[in-house]
Amino acid sequence: MPRKPRALTSILLLAALAVAVEAAAQKRFRETTSVVVVEVPVQVTRGGDPVRGLTATDFEILDGRKKQQIVGFDVVDLAVEEVATELPVSARRHFLFFFDLSFSNPSAIARARSAARDLLDGLHPSDLVGVATYSARRGSHVVLGFTSDRRQAAMAIDSLGLPQLVTAARDPLALVLTDLSDTRAFSDDFGEGAEAGGVRGLGGDPLDGVDPEAEIQSIVSSLEREVRRGEMKQDILALAGSMTELATLLNSVDGRKHVLYLSEGFDSSQMVGLGVSQSEIARGQELNEAAMSGRYWEVDSEERYGATSTLGQLEIMVREFVQSDCTIQAIDIGGLRAAGVAAAGGPGGSRSGEHGLSFLAASTGGEFYRNINDLGDAMGKMLERTSVTYVLAIQPRNLVADGSYRKLKVRLKGPAAKGARVVHRPGYFAPKPFREQSQEERRMLTAGLIMGGREGGSIGSSVLATPFPTAGRLSYVPVLVEIDGATLLAGTEESVLPTELYAYALDDKGNVRDYFTRVMGLDLAKIRERLARTGFKYWGHFELAPGDYTVRVLVRNGVVGSTGLRSVDVRVPKAEETALLPPLFPEPQGAWLIGREESPGDFDYPFMLGQEPFIPAARPVVAAGSAAVVSLVVYNPGEDARVTSELRAPDGTSAEGGSLVLEERAAAGMGMERFRASFTCPEGLPEGDYELVVRLAGAAGGERTASIPLRVVG
Repeated sequence: MPRKPRALTSILLLAALAVAVEAAAQKRFRETTSVVVVEVPVQVTRGGDPVRGLTATDFEILDGRKKQQIVGFDVVDLAVEEVATELPVSARRHFLFFFDLSFSNPSAIARARSAARDLLDGLHPSDLVGVATYSARRGSHVVLGFTSDRRQAAMAIDSLGLPQLVTAARDPLALVLTDLSDTRAFSDDFGEGAEAGGVRGLGGDPLDGVDPEAEIQSIVSSLEREVRRGEMKQDILALAGSMTELATLLNSVDGRKHVLYLSEGFDSSQMVGLGVSQSEIARGQELNEAAMSGRYWEVDSEERYGATSTLGQLEIMVREFVQSDCTIQAIDIGGLRAAGVAAAGGPGGSRSGEHGLSFLAASTGGEFYRNINDLGDAMGKMLERTSVTYVLAIQPRNLVADGSYRKLKVRLKGPAAKGARVVHRPGYFAPKPFREQSQEERRMLTAGLIMGGREGGSIGSSVLATPFPTAGRLSYVPVLVEIDGATLLAGTEESVLPTELYAYALDDKGNVRDYFTRVMGLDLAKIRERLARTGFKYWGHFELAPGDYTVRVLVRNGVVGSTGLRSVDVRVPKAEETALLPPLFPEPQGAWLIGREESPGDFDYPFMLGQEPFIPAARPVVAAGSAAVVSLVVYNPGEDARVTSELRAPDGTSAEGGSLVLEERAAAGMGMERFRASFTCPEGLPEGDYELVVRLAGAAGGERTASIPLRVVG
């Protein structure tokens, strides 16, 4: 039976963790200028088909009136069989399923939900999906942030944010809607995973035992009052204001966003005046005659010309969507009604509802879909059109970090321009000071960095994730995150530093299988000098089933907003599989300030040399010409296991000299063995970053390799 980790009082120094963010956030931001890289995703079509084969020389970009040098260029073609899983967020397509619960009938919403579920299957694995709802009482609500996890997206669509249909989510980034404990040990198939713990809605069927229309009626009735014609103007104003806020929030997400607005629409006469039906024409003639006769008291100017205040608010909303690089794909879910069935008193049940939807789509560069029954084919054409993206990068100089909007123009040059249509973001916002960003904006930005998976950032960090077997199906995977103290502290004058840490384990299909997050207040009055000299190490863990994963860890300075993202691949082997874990280098005691998760779980302590526990280094530091103790952990090694090593320079060449020598071998239970070894770093090796590659030969199933980044000092 597993036992609780022993207390390593002599090794672990738990930093005093007391958050004092509010006081830190009160300092005034001073405007600065900086060099910022702006990525501009561009799609080029000719005759409705994507144009392939273009190069950077075919494009030119104007920032305002100034021609910009293209400093970066990349091509993402989703028709290619293998597309990198760690695409930049700006190159990914984002789809937000936005369900309008106010201007739609419950029966239409229920069927729209089913259609949205079907659309998930047609999206590319690299596409990111979010789910949001609108209700007059609650406004726009993001149920699920943009994620590659189709299981979570399906759950969000099924629940539409209704609390009783999902378990409480603790993920501050809203990438995980429901507790993963019921589903992470099961297969990737929706159907099989849907059975876990009685949870429904992850598969192709509705929630177990729930009538879809009755469920949606419950959602609507719990949130909405009945819409009456006399209140329609205020309802449209409320919708426009809430959607404006949503568009502003979406600006914090890089890349083009397609908002799939599922609604029956609103009465467009409130926006552009009387429509074109026979009754509307007749009413218009009556109002015109009254005005010409001087009977102005009989004329409602808003009925005759449209509510200018409403139109103004809608125009503001549209402008915000366009500037945030969002298109509204307006979908009339009233088209789902059975033939001959009229809208049952719903606000969007008339033809004028189509006018409102058409206006939103046309104004933002999207399309209007009259019948959701044909949505699959129509969306398929849009997906094909946007399957090739050219990512152009520019570097505007002396950009003031004030959040202002700057216009962009992308043009094709030469023969490539003939007959081509260029679609790109119309502009971009200058960096917005971190202290001026809302919590929602920070959340969306952070989630985008994690989903994008592009390593980098100003905060230096290293990550070590190693799987260890347990008596159950899930392996214990400790995750050690080393944060460079000097880069974490940069620009921070406060006495308390809120340090945010987000760690997610994604499987090979982009589903989130486990995660942990932590916000720690580091008391700089006590530890600033030591933190700057060494750094901070955090110990968390995942519980994962056998399979291949990508672990992404983001660290953020909660005062100035600087970040650092690291990504490592982890294979969790099956019980009978032969596997070699990364070589583990024990660190000297007291080398780091160390914090640990509040609930470490009930597992054996994994890092042992003989009977002595140790904490390994995520990026070991070894002096040239010196020897270091190494622990090798092997699953099912076999009797004839032999180990060799190679030290690789950043250019891929091998460093001559050095060796890894096995000294002891001991069984550790459950098919696992620990090897004690000694690694000798070559004499005279230049200082710098290297990679130590270890190979295990003589084991069943052929050679196994594992590696760890390593820093060589003089």
